[in-house]
Amino acid sequence: MYCPFCGKQDTKVIDSRLASEGAQVRRRRECLDCGERFTTFESPELVMPRIIKGGGAREPFDEDKLTAGMMRALEKRPVESERVDAAIMRIQQRLRASGEREIASRQLGEWVVNELRQLDQVAFVRFASVYRSFEDVNEFREEIERLEQEPTAEDTKDQISLLPDD
Repeated sequence: MYCPFCGKQDTKVIDSRLASEGAQVRRRRECLDCGERFTTFESPELVMPRIIKGGGAREPFDEDKLTAGMMRALEKRPVESERVDAAIMRIQQRLRASGEREIASRQLGEWVVNELRQLDQVAFVRFASVYRSFEDVNEFREEIERLEQEPTAEDTKDQISLLPDD
């Protein structure tokens, strides 16, 4: 590791510990030439599968696109950022765990829909309406009726109901 202060290559690790909930290693280093200390972070480089779009085009997985899509659906909704981050991490873990080199965007979209369903019903319907290309109000109504018929304790935990209680 090159020293960011003097550019020499001789540095030594003086302390190591886990960071980012075990996803990274934080290392304190000292330059053997100038004596300055600095911190580095080490994390595994994991190859994510390529995404096969509906038209057959292939593109690299883009975490920023995933986050932007979910945040758009969650806009102005009372969902903590920690829960959103955890959902994004679960989706990425599923991608890695699939062991596939390529995954259909349809599959990725279903994972996003399932995560949003757990986070917030309104965000779920927003995302599903675009993702599933709802054509009219009846498709919205059918999706809301499905939500009403299949609530679980996990689905309704910390969520604001879409429909008034009768």
